[in-house]
Amino acid sequence: MNNTSEQKGSTIIILAAIVVVIYGMQMAKVVLVPFLIAVFLALITVKPMLWLQQKRVPAILAALLIVTMIMMILAMVGMILGTSIADFTAALPGYQARLDTIVDGMVRFIAENIKGDQSIESLGDMIDPGWAMGLAATILNSLKDVLTNTFLIVFTMIFILLEASSVQTKVEAAFGRYEDSLDRPRIFLQNLGRYLGIKTIVSMATGLCAGLLTWSIGLDFPLLWAMLAFLLNYVPTIGSIIAAVPAVLLALVQLGPGEAGATAIGFAAINVIFGNLIEPRLMGYGVGISPLIVFVGLVFWGWVFGPVGMLLSVPLTMTLKLALENDERTRWVAILLGSERDAEYELRSRAADDTSEVDQATSTSS
Repeated sequence: MNNTSEQKGSTIIILAAIVVVIYGMQMAKVVLVPFLIAVFLALITVKPMLWLQQKRVPAILAALLIVTMIMMILAMVGMILGTSIADFTAALPGYQARLDTIVDGMVRFIAENIKGDQSIESLGDMIDPGWAMGLAATILNSLKDVLTNTFLIVFTMIFILLEASSVQTKVEAAFGRYEDSLDRPRIFLQNLGRYLGIKTIVSMATGLCAGLLTWSIGLDFPLLWAMLAFLLNYVPTIGSIIAAVPAVLLALVQLGPGEAGATAIGFAAINVIFGNLIEPRLMGYGVGISPLIVFVGLVFWGWVFGPVGMLLSVPLTMTLKLALENDERTRWVAILLGSERDAEYELRSRAADDTSEVDQATSTSS
């Protein structure tokens, strides 16, 4: 009885601690979001920095070269997109009003051809077609707000990169050269860095193609649609769809149904080529997370950190999964978060362990 009461008490304490931590992260997102972006950029650029060190470039100089390059890219993006984001935000109410008019006309036309069906008109009142365009504006404005903390991001990134060159030596000195328990985190960080690096390259190509597509069709603000496609490509499965919807709706409002259809077909072709053909070949493996958990993580991290949390939802969920895997008491949660391939690997490992135990028992008895 006492053991049961203690277990219930510890469970309640753990759940309360989780709630407090989540609430604390949400309250501290002004500081945490720039830090997460700095870690994100450091994971992408750590391999080029280590490559420069192998070429006998001093660690400080290598880190400064990498950070200077990132600062130039961020400055260029800010200069190009700053005015466009402001112009799009100012024009957004007009686009949304025209889109509402088009949708209302379509609903009335359908309702007139389906006599006596009042549910069509009530359905039209529930639809908010301008929501997707508003979401695009929110994401882009959030990115612009985050870039105002460039000073904090850059300095955090410099210290992370400088620490990366010496962390292996410190770990070996602290835990021993052959510490097996550190293999999993090291492999995880390598895979995460590789995943983010490849994802960034593919996202850049996706954004470039989306920008060229919208520019060739004659859509307003092609640079914004390129940036949105680049950013949302970090969100597996649904990110590319979310990036395409605002551009298609704007094409419908600005140019007409034909151009909107061409925009939709173009985005679909880009996503098929890069998302289903090129990226899997470069990756060689998935993210190791269930598709349902990817979606839930997108909503959860977006609620905690805002739009930037949505963009970083997969790396954050992968990190959480690693933390759960390292404790036997929470390993089952990590298995549920993982993909079907991870579950099959776990079953094979258990079967192999059971077989080895039976063989050892047989040899001992004989």
